[in-house]
Amino acid sequence: MFNELQKLLELPELYQETEAAFWDDDYISKQMLQAHLDPDFNGASRKLDFIEKSVSWIKEILPPQCYPSLLDLGCGPGLYTERFANCGYKVTGVDFSRRSIAYARQSAEEKSMVINYYQQNYLTLNLGAHFDLITMIYCDYGALSAANRRIVLGQIYHHLKPGGKLLFDVFSMEKYNGFQEGQTWDLFKSAGFWREKEHVVLNRNCKYGDNVTLEQMIVAADHDLKSYYLWNSCFTEAALIQEAEEAGFQVCSVYGDVAGNPCNEKSLTIAILLEKQPDCK
Repeated sequence: MFNELQKLLELPELYQETEAAFWDDDYISKQMLQAHLDPDFNGASRKLDFIEKSVSWIKEILPPQCYPSLLDLGCGPGLYTERFANCGYKVTGVDFSRRSIAYARQSAEEKSMVINYYQQNYLTLNLGAHFDLITMIYCDYGALSAANRRIVLGQIYHHLKPGGKLLFDVFSMEKYNGFQEGQTWDLFKSAGFWREKEHVVLNRNCKYGDNVTLEQMIVAADHDLKSYYLWNSCFTEAALIQEAEEAGFQVCSVYGDVAGNPCNEKSLTIAILLEKQPDCK
């Protein structure tokens, strides 16, 4: 195990993928779902009060009368999708987590809500439909490599109607500058987020070039040793606009977040509203 640990402690290649799909691990995905559903936790999903403000603002600037069909990418357990449906949108939700999608479907059924949910990967998105509005909320875009971001923007472009809008957010350079590098470890005598029995977690935060951060967790339990990577690209407003325009979008507006707050040098996120031009592609 020591040799394996030594190998895991070597710095990974930029945007090296996690071998263990923790979002579909039976135990970890359960902890992730609980984190999503905690209204006061700002980790897996934003806090409930922010979600409410965000949905209200989106409805105001992109009303369902003008943008009736809405696709929410990275919908998780349906915190945004159900609120969008209550606003009058015809809603579709996509997420890679089977547990989250199963929860979202059950929740919608229990509330007699008509929401279409699909468990799919953004990179191979294939819904056979086109939408007036697509949202991708809580900085999922920056969790992808530059190559995969181009793929995702292409998939989104394909699934938008001409004149359709895309709203998403990313972490800003203020977030990158405040990111603290370092290493810590934690001993869990019983269940924790990553394992349900005694285990140790080695945590490492690193900054890479191109304004990329890595949060690495190495989890050791009995004879089980796994490493998990959480990557994030942070953006300047100019860099984000450039990627959007290179994908064929027209920039409509830039905000500080997906609740419509203004963007300034202290904003931890940048939200961008884009349009698929009717006469393009």
